Amino acid sequence: MSVNQHPRVLLYPRIRKSPFFYASRRHGVAMYSVYNHTYHPRHYGDPIAEYWALLEGVTLWDVGVERQIEISGPDAFDFTNLLITRDLSKCAVGQCKYVFLTDQHGGILNDPILLRLEENRFWLSLADSDILLWARGVATHAGMDVSIEEIDVGPVQVQGPKSYAVMRDLLGDAVADIRYYYLHDFQIDGIDVTVSRTGYTGEIGYEIYVHEASKNAVRLWEKVWEAGQAHGLQVIGPCHIRRIEGGMLAHGADITVDTNPFEIGMGYDWMVDLDQEADFIGKQALTRIKAEGPRRKLVGLEIDGPDLGTYNDGSMIDVLPVHAGGTRIGEVTSACRSPRLAKNIGLAMVSVEHSEVGTALQVDVGARDDSGSDLVSAVVVAKPFIDPTKEQPKSDVTALDASAPRRTGPVAGG
Repeated sequence: MSVNQHPRVLLYPRIRKSPFFYASRRHGVAMYSVYNHTYHPRHYGDPIAEYWALLEGVTLWDVGVERQIEISGPDAFDFTNLLITRDLSKCAVGQCKYVFLTDQHGGILNDPILLRLEENRFWLSLADSDILLWARGVATHAGMDVSIEEIDVGPVQVQGPKSYAVMRDLLGDAVADIRYYYLHDFQIDGIDVTVSRTGYTGEIGYEIYVHEASKNAVRLWEKVWEAGQAHGLQVIGPCHIRRIEGGMLAHGADITVDTNPFEIGMGYDWMVDLDQEADFIGKQALTRIKAEGPRRKLVGLEIDGPDLGTYNDGSMIDVLPVHAGGTRIGEVTSACRSPRLAKNIGLAMVSVEHSEVGTALQVDVGARDDSGSDLVSAVVVAKPFIDPTKEQPKSDVTALDASAPRRTGPVAGG
């Protein structure tokens, strides 16, 4: 029997379409996946070229799969504070926060961006899980006056060092006033949009949330594309090489409901505020887990052996077992070849006794394509692999020389 290494994904009415589906497919989508029950463009033919386009220029992404859940009503603040592990009183109107939603056992249900639009109106820009159902279930028993709806709002991302130039042409000089992880409302040719300085890249970037997306999304896409032509805008899929370099988490891979925030490391402990007066779902369990200490840790690995690909190219179809002393002690959850580092890198969940930087391990890279066991050497390294203090996305956009390429590393473009 032969294995078809590249089966097609069926496009048909049963699976939802992003509001930008018919716009983004015009640019030659080469691979789709399904995210939040919705078709999602993964790349347009050359993920390595897309990586360099992100680092050196400006890119446009269809991320309409990030469904927007709006929480509103008189008790919206208290209800939202019940869902998330951070202290919502520290989030001002007009601010965004990266948050965890945990269950009663402390497991991570989702890691959305939270946007606070008004005192009692919030959006959760979701990763891949059914939080609308969860939130409505919680609301049924919460006894609070709150409305929870999936709203007709769809985001696109404009990312890369020239993203400010594109956004300035679209919105005017006022876009310079949007600070990192803040938002502002604008109009683009009569289309209402909310713009935040956020993104899934570790680069300078913005997300444009188009209102009445079912009506306006394609026209908004065309406006962004038109504004980007003078700056070399390219349409790409989510750049997993860059997000792995930056230690950014993928829900369903690096974190799941079986992962708790204290296993992640990398400074994410501050995302669980156990000292706040308010309660939240999972607080009791996470208090216990913190006191006992986690049994596993998500670590960075440098991995020897063959090129591990770009993660979003079908080269990693399963987790990669991690071994120490002949015993499986964890698994690589995301891996790729970093062009800048000229190394295979990955995020791996391993037993805590094997999580110290410098620990020698082995990774079974044969598991990535079902080719059998193929153990190669690996070593635990600090993560994020690049820009650990996130200086790049926080850069002063008005001072950025957008024409200066930032390509570094021993292998230019490859």
